[in-house]
Amino acid sequence: MEFALTDEQTAMVDTAPQFTGDRLAPGYAAREKAGEVEPEVWREMGQLGLIATELPEDVGGVGCDTVTAGLRQEAMSTSDVNVALLALLASLNGQIVYHNALPEVAAHWLPPLIGGEIMLALALTEPGSGSDAAQLRLQAVRDGADFILNGEKTSISAADQAHAAVVFARTDPDAGARGISAFLVDLDSPGVSRTRFNDVGMRAVGRGSLFFDDVRVPAAHLLGRENQGFGQVMSGFDYSRALIGLHCIGVACAALDETWAYANDRHNFGVPVGNHQGASFPLAESETLLERARLLCFITLWLKDRGLPHTSEAAMCKWWGPKLATNILRTCLLTHGRGGYADGLPFEQRLRDVMGYEIGDGTAQIMKLIIARGKLGRRV
Repeated sequence: MEFALTDEQTAMVDTAPQFTGDRLAPGYAAREKAGEVEPEVWREMGQLGLIATELPEDVGGVGCDTVTAGLRQEAMSTSDVNVALLALLASLNGQIVYHNALPEVAAHWLPPLIGGEIMLALALTEPGSGSDAAQLRLQAVRDGADFILNGEKTSISAADQAHAAVVFARTDPDAGARGISAFLVDLDSPGVSRTRFNDVGMRAVGRGSLFFDDVRVPAAHLLGRENQGFGQVMSGFDYSRALIGLHCIGVACAALDETWAYANDRHNFGVPVGNHQGASFPLAESETLLERARLLCFITLWLKDRGLPHTSEAAMCKWWGPKLATNILRTCLLTHGRGGYADGLPFEQRLRDVMGYEIGDGTAQIMKLIIARGKLGRRV
């Protein structure tokens, strides 16, 4: 495994932090209050090639490997973990659409996604099926050249900002996970309505429900083969889970760097706070664990780029990355004392934002089940 960055990766490492530091970081708190990511910021990211860069050039992407995409994701999250989430969704949904949509459908939707003109959501979770996603009930019934969708999706990131969504629906009521299909649905279609939740964190992205009441979707917008949508999303999650790990690691790295600086500059009892082992040792432990988790995420992406199995590794990234980042952010907040607890510093917002990743895209318990099954088989 090569640890030196390629020229392409070096360019990404140079470009992304400059933009995110200058453009994203100053507006982090303001985006939470506004409850949205500014369309102009999203467009600028598209113009700089920071959205779904791993997609091929024929649809407007760069065609980079997923390790490079991981470097991009990590860099963005250091400045604004919410904007970075929209980029993560673009990568996940973009891959699903590119590999499974008809060429003319992909050509219509992917260039504006990559260019920052639109946002895509992933609509899988339902009120009665979160971790047990195979039990979803939203129905898609064939009607001539269309499918008619009826049902509800909930806990959907960017539900009220997205222009379209990859929607998973039951097309065979008797086939369990094998009776699910995926569709690309224009969220401006008649019969679609939305609500927004009042969440603890990630307010700039937002989370909510999507309701489908006799929504007509062209059969041409079927992604992949009918009744095989569940397998498509599961394979996509192996990629997004590694990105989520780096996503959370990036914001934890930023907080840790700031806290090391604080420990060096702040004096207590006549010496820098960092001279006290009670302050410096927890930071040293955090630094060590963060480096190990980061390496795990990049190993996972390296395996993906080579077409090697990486499902268990991706699950490790997903349960460990958010948990570790949450713990480190708490340590950083406490090290800053009363100042860290106030909203004048970003630690409390970062902590609220990152906590949600311990739930979304699969809980720690589900991730550990995937890892155990990789070792023991499906009997677990």
